Parts: sequence; structure tokens; C-alpha cells
Amino acid sequence: MNPQQQRLFETEPAPWEEDDAREQCVASVVFATGPQQTFDYAVPDALRDRLSLGQRVRAPLGAGNRARVGYCVRIENRSATGRALKPLTGVVDQQTLVRPSMLRLTEWMAEYYMCGWGQVLETVVPAGVRGSVGTRVAQFVVLPNQVAARTSQLKLPPKQARVVNYLAALTEPVTMAQLAAAVGCTEAPIRTLRRKGLIEFQARRIDTEAPSPSLDEVNEPHLTLNADQRQALDVIHAALHRVDHETVLVHCVTGSGKTEVYMQAIAEVLGFGRQAIVLVPEISLTPQTEARFRSRFGRVAVLHSHQSDVERRRHWQRIAEGQVSVVVGARSAVFAPTPQLGIIILDEEHASSFKQETAPRYHARDVALRRAADERVPLVLGSATPSLVSWHRAQQGAYHLVSLPKRVFDRPLPMVGAIDLRVEFRDRRSRGAISRQLHVAMDAALKDDGQVILLLNRRGYSTHIQCNACGHVVSCPECAIALTHHLARHVALCHYCDYETRPPQRCPQCGFEGIRYGGLGTQRLEAEVTARFSKYRCLRMDSDTMQKHGSHADALARFRAGEVHILLGTQMIAKGLDFPNVTLVGVINADTSLHFPDFRAAERTFQLVTQVAGRTGRGEKGGRVLVQTFSPDHPAITAALAHDYPAFAEGELPAREHLHYPPFASMIRLVVRGPGEAVAEQFATTLGERLRAELAEADFTWRVLGPAPAPIGKLRGQYRFQIQVHGTDVAALRGAVRAASADLKPPEDVQWIVDVDPLDML
Repeated sequence: MNPQQQRLFETEPAPWEEDDAREQCVASVVFATGPQQTFDYAVPDALRDRLSLGQRVRAPLGAGNRARVGYCVRIENRSATGRALKPLTGVVDQQTLVRPSMLRLTEWMAEYYMCGWGQVLETVVPAGVRGSVGTRVAQFVVLPNQVAARTSQLKLPPKQARVVNYLAALTEPVTMAQLAAAVGCTEAPIRTLRRKGLIEFQARRIDTEAPSPSLDEVNEPHLTLNADQRQALDVIHAALHRVDHETVLVHCVTGSGKTEVYMQAIAEVLGFGRQAIVLVPEISLTPQTEARFRSRFGRVAVLHSHQSDVERRRHWQRIAEGQVSVVVGARSAVFAPTPQLGIIILDEEHASSFKQETAPRYHARDVALRRAADERVPLVLGSATPSLVSWHRAQQGAYHLVSLPKRVFDRPLPMVGAIDLRVEFRDRRSRGAISRQLHVAMDAALKDDGQVILLLNRRGYSTHIQCNACGHVVSCPECAIALTHHLARHVALCHYCDYETRPPQRCPQCGFEGIRYGGLGTQRLEAEVTARFSKYRCLRMDSDTMQKHGSHADALARFRAGEVHILLGTQMIAKGLDFPNVTLVGVINADTSLHFPDFRAAERTFQLVTQVAGRTGRGEKGGRVLVQTFSPDHPAITAALAHDYPAFAEGELPAREHLHYPPFASMIRLVVRGPGEAVAEQFATTLGERLRAELAEADFTWRVLGPAPAPIGKLRGQYRFQIQVHGTDVAALRGAVRAASADLKPPEDVQWIVDVDPLDML
């Protein structure tokens, strides 16, 4: 270094260099829509004291600096070098909506499920919370700290002095009306104090109606556990006392009393001053589960999609403020803002409803696993028919497996028998959905004052309308599926896009008048049951009848009270419901999902039959199950009839391993859709070729299937093509999808989605 260079380095920097090196406060922001990356903004001095992580902010975006609302996900001080950052223009929320732990969880979800971070945050924070639904702005009176410190020195008229002294004794602000009433004065002295600068008014949001008071602890006594229940509880207690994460899989028979194990585990959690989240798969289960937990613990909040925005916002607020001991809800309750989380319980963990089918396409079980691990709390998974993924993880030691192999009070499992519909079909005397054997069993159960549950996982009256002459099937013009006849409204309806039309009187293809209404739905079953058993009250539960607020709870309450003798419906009646007086369960057709083009078809059939069979035999009368099927020898059916989950798993898992399906490999499904069939197929082909090229040098087992037309080849006017990517390294698979699509722009009107760990294969 020459002398001149030496002097340059010893010289003090010029003033502009000092300014350039000065630190500035920078906020990183993500947006729910638009670009998915994170944007940095300068935080103006006026906003520094108001801004915190997890709040929504207003920020200029794009060349036009259009104001957008985003989420602040990071705040840090940086050297003010390089290009000047745009400043934030405002803070939207008075409080933090997303805690740091939830920010970590949502960042992981965005990475794992390949979607925008802002999009995930918009899912986590309910719309009612974001919009402050059910609140209004009110002015509160507060006494500044500097004034409170010298109240004894103030020389004020008596009424003003009473106001100041009253405010000084308060810990919470009050409105002007509340203050005037408490002190016994008009508003004039209060306004005078404000003009003097001795009190301040603050705007705060409050409920438009007084919230319902939270219930006190009920402390209903615990039930006595049997040896198996005690062993399961001891495993959960051990994880709680280690103050660390562990996943416990409770594999049980139906009616084994696992809910009592849950409640005693939660009681232990509450003893530590912490909160519990309990997830159930169906909204129909929420009222029953809420009632049981409320009777035991009192302070229970509920979160599910059938609530109004006002209800959801109020429950969310109570949870965030720590006023709630137990949160009960469906899939989205996994995001409950519990400040002191102690345990997560996911009941009926096998249920497909825990997977969200729109972006972000998360699975509540895997999100719960990630959250529990991050917050170092136990996760309890419970099911009589665990998903094969969870069962395999338990067999490999990733989960702690505990068993409840007996029903409470040593009640026997229900007797299960199969009715071969092939024989019934050949018998010309057989008519309708209910076989002779099932009819006789229903008649006997009802005469003995028992109740009956019938399962048919098909809505509507007739599942298809077909011409006997030319074979034409009346189909949806927007979707490649047959229309379902709904007799009550006398419409032919598409269950995917809600297209409806009047049923044709003659074939629209050939004009033949012999239109045939075929297939069986719950409406047709209800009509048959009502005709055959007219002396008994029948109730149908499906998505057509359970649309009104509170309809699930009302229907189940009527059935529990004995007002209804026969309950029939879709899979919403198959899980978790506990009715001791049910002595017969009939499965109308166990094959409805058995032959779907889905590698999980057998697993779902086994689960559905086993779960609905578990609704009977829970009381002193015992119970019986009759399963109507055209495939009585199928392994899934025979295992379900024997209540033998291990046998089913042992038969199904080797086939999964041979074909590289989960749980032995991860899967990503890509679906390309567009109004033009050829254009959509060409783009899918290009995407598939690029995926294969990205994975060509991979050092793990992988395969790419497709593109091929999706099982439902046209949906809502869009032609659909799918690609399946299988591999033993899910992170590498996601990387390959990102790399293959990084600079790939789809043609106009063509869209594509990525589904990591898909459940819906149609």
C-alpha cells in the first residue's frame, strides 16, 4: 500500500459516507396475493413504537406504489447501504395477530406445501378477525402516567378531582359514559379535564354486543380407567412431564374410552396452566365433543367453518387472551392462537377431512406435528383405523404406539356379518336398497326399542339418468360426470359445479321416452325406509339436509333423545358418535368407494365400514352390524368384518411398498387445467418432460407418472391432466418441481396446481 492510499484509509469518512452507513429499521412484508416473495420496507420513526411482528401493515407495491395490506414477518436493523427502501405507510392492527411461533409454522407451511407465505397467513387468521367483525370503535378515557404521579398536587374543583382520583385507581380504561355514571357527574367536567390536558381519549375496538360470559370450571369427576386406558395415559403423562415433544398414536377399538384418556390428559395439562387443542374430523362431531369437554372443564372455545364471522372472531379473541382452557374444532382449529399451548389431540386421525383441498393444501395432522414439535408439547393421535402412514411411522418408532384393545366395561364388539348382494340381485323377489336379511334385522331392532343407523355414502335420489335405448347418460355440460337426480327439488344436479337442470322426459340424444333413473342415493334410501317402516321416525343426515346453522347438533340431539328411530346418511354419521341405544348398523353398499381409481380405495373402505360398525353395541343391549356388498371376499371387507386392523395393514402395505406409494415414498400431484384440451395437454407434457430432466441425476428412488387425463377429465369447464411425482426424498421432489417450473409460463387460460401429499386423486 503506497503512502497516498495509507492516508486515504486513515482519513475520517465524509459526512455522506457516515449517513450511508447509518442503521435503519427494516420490516419484511409478505402479501396474500400477487408476488410470493418477501419485500423489505423502511420503518418510519413514527411507526417504530407501533409496529410489531405479526401485525398487518400498509405498504406501497410495484412501480405505481399502489397501497397494499401485508403481514410483517421480520423486523431488524440494517446498515442503510445500497438502494433506498420504500417506507411503510401505516400499521393496520392494534394488536399482534400472529405470534412468533405461528410465524415459524406458517413459513414452514409455505415452503413444504409450495405456496405463498402471505396466502398461508390469510388462512391462519380468520376473516372475521382480519375485518374486526362484530366490533365498533369506542372512545376510552385514560389518565396519563405523568398526571397520575402528581394527582395530590393538582388543585381542581370537586367534580374534576373525583374524576381524576377515580381514574387513578383504575387498572383498565373506561368510556366517558361509564366514567360519568361511576363518579356521579355529567360529561362536562370530563371534557374540561381533557381541554386542560390532564386526561386523554383513546380509540379502541369493542364488541358491538356484550360477549357471553365465560363459564367457570365445572370439575366433573374423572371416570375410573381400566388397565389399558391407564397405560395409555401414563405414556402421555410421561411426555408432558418431560416438557418435550412426542407423538403418541392411540390405536383402539371403537368404544374403548379413548375420549376419557384425552380428558384426563388435558386435566394434567391444565394443572400446568396451559391450554389444549382438540381436533375432530367432522363438524357433526363438534357439538358432541364440545358438550363433553365443557361439562368437564367449563372454559371451552369452538372453531369451525360453519360459524359466523362474528362467532369465530369472538372465540378467537378469547383464545388469544388466554380465557379458554380447551379449544375444540375441525381442521382449521390447529391454528388456534393459544398463548400457552400444552397438548394437541387429533381424534379420528385417519379422516380425509383433515386435508384441505384448496391452497394452501395442508394436512392438519402434519401441521399439528410440526407445531407440537416446535412448541415442545405432545401430540396425541387417536383412531380405531389409523392411516397407514401413521401406522407405519409407529411401527418404525417415529411415534409411540399404545393400544386400547377392549371396549369399556368389557363390552363385546358388535357381531358383523356380510350380505352378498350378488345373491340378492339374482333373487327376483329382492327389490330396493334394503335386502331381506337387513329388513328383518331392522324390524327386530326397532320392535325391541333399539335404534338403527344406515350408511350410504351417496347423496341425492338417483345417481344417474340413462336412456334404455341408446345408452346415453345425462351428464353435466361443464364436468365429465353424470348428473344426480334430486327428487325433492326435482332437478338433475352436478355435485361438483352445482349445475342444475330439469330432468328430461325423453332422451336428449335419440328422443326415446324410456328414461331410466338408476343408482341409489340417500334421498331414495330415505323414501324406501319411510315406506317400509312407516311407524318409526326417520332422519337423513347429509350435506343437503345439514346446511342450516346448528342443524348437526339439533339432528343428533333428537336422535340421542329417542325422537328419531332410524338415522341414515353419508360418512358424517360414521365417525365418533356415541349412542348407547343403537343396536343395529346397516351398510347399504360397502363398495361405493372400493373400486375408485385411487391407491387408497381399499384403505378408505376398511376405515368407513369399521368406523360405522363401531356406532353400535355401546350400551347394555349390545349390537349387530350387517354389511351389504358385491365383494364379500375382498381383503378390506373381510378384515373390517373381523375388526382386524393389523391383518388389513399387513396385507396392504407390501403392495404400497412395491409400487412406491406412501408411506414408503412421498408424492406430489400436479394438475393442469384449461378450457382447451389440446393446449392443456401440451403444457402438461412439457411440464412432465422438465420434471424428468430435473430428476435424471437424482441419487434417490423416484418416478414420474403421466401426464394423463385425470379420473374426472373435465371439471367446471376445464380439461384436466395430472402428473404424479413419487420419491423417497420429499425435499428434493419439491426442489425439482420448483426448478422445472421456474421460468415456465403457461399459455393463456391454462392453470396448474401443486398438491404435496395429496389425498384426492380424482
